[in-house]
Amino acid sequence: MIATARTPLLKRVPPGVWVAAFWSALILVRTFQRPDELHHLLRYDGNTEDAPLLVTAVVTTLGTSLLFRAPLAAVIVALAGASFAIGMPVRETPVVLFLLADAGVGYTAATRSRRVSVLAAVLPVGVLAAYTVWRLGRGYFFNLSVPAALASTVVIAWLIGNTIRQNRAHADTVRAQSVQQAITDERLRIARELHDMVAHNIGIITIQAGVGSLVLDTQPAETRNALDAIEATGRETLAGLRRMLGALRRSEPEPAPLDPLPGLAALGRLVGKTAAAGVRVDVRWRGEPRDLPPDVDLAAFRIIQEAVTNVVRHSGTRDCSVTVDYRPDELAVDIIDLGSGGTAAGSGYGIAGMRERVGLLHGEFTAGPRPEGGFRVAARLPVPVEVGR
Repeated sequence: MIATARTPLLKRVPPGVWVAAFWSALILVRTFQRPDELHHLLRYDGNTEDAPLLVTAVVTTLGTSLLFRAPLAAVIVALAGASFAIGMPVRETPVVLFLLADAGVGYTAATRSRRVSVLAAVLPVGVLAAYTVWRLGRGYFFNLSVPAALASTVVIAWLIGNTIRQNRAHADTVRAQSVQQAITDERLRIARELHDMVAHNIGIITIQAGVGSLVLDTQPAETRNALDAIEATGRETLAGLRRMLGALRRSEPEPAPLDPLPGLAALGRLVGKTAAAGVRVDVRWRGEPRDLPPDVDLAAFRIIQEAVTNVVRHSGTRDCSVTVDYRPDELAVDIIDLGSGGTAAGSGYGIAGMRERVGLLHGEFTAGPRPEGGFRVAARLPVPVEVGR
């Protein structure tokens, strides 16, 4: 059973309870100071200043209680209280209650649909307009700057809430895009690993099967060696596929582990498998070898593996050279064969996959026929200077 964190007790208390407690404490203190205070609060005769206090307490408590559950209702309650408080001795009371309606407008704009938020903003503006028309119609002197200023507070509250809503929506969109991009990147990573592993091993199996078929009647020992190589390569391929499928079945959100991931240290085994398929690989090391970042080490190995696989499957030659050059700020790999050449564009994903790997590391990649014959694949992978020191 998964244990869930409990919300602290003080946070579980509704805001309306805190407001009610504040007003109750205030009224209680005033009652102790003036024993007749409660009588004035409950029986408003039109002159006492205590009734506005009670109206403010009731409206703010009820409005705060409704604000987070039904903000539109909170706006209506605040406007009703402000309208009721007009004409009371404390002139600030309607303004305070109207500002509470502004808070409801802002919260509605931040958390509700556009239609509901616009309705919440229209209500206080409509009340102001009706009050202004009523005052002017009865011939009372009226300063129009007051309702204009209050109307501007409604607009400001709505704009603030709408901005918060838009920012939240934008953040949700960016988050969703980031998750989708992470999923896409992970799928591409698995696809690259699957292609590089399977394409190379299947290429070796195909060559060995061809060799075994040719010497089946004349050289039984070579046929047996070819079958042994096919069996070993097939087992290795199946083991890799099982690791990948096991990783894909995991429910954890982190990237699926594809360990063990090879690097340049596995070049010797790659050369041996390629030699068994009839292609000799001459590996040349330049510069001072040093530890590489895992992504650079893996990319370099996969590029060499894919290029050598293409030599085995397509070049028609039995020799190729691989140069690994450790430079101060980069790693350069160069694969050259003297086969029949070909083109860098094809129906497969090998060249595209190599180019994609190099692009992800912000390196440079070239692949194509050589003027003097054969084919060349070259990649330059940036390496931080401090790595390996």
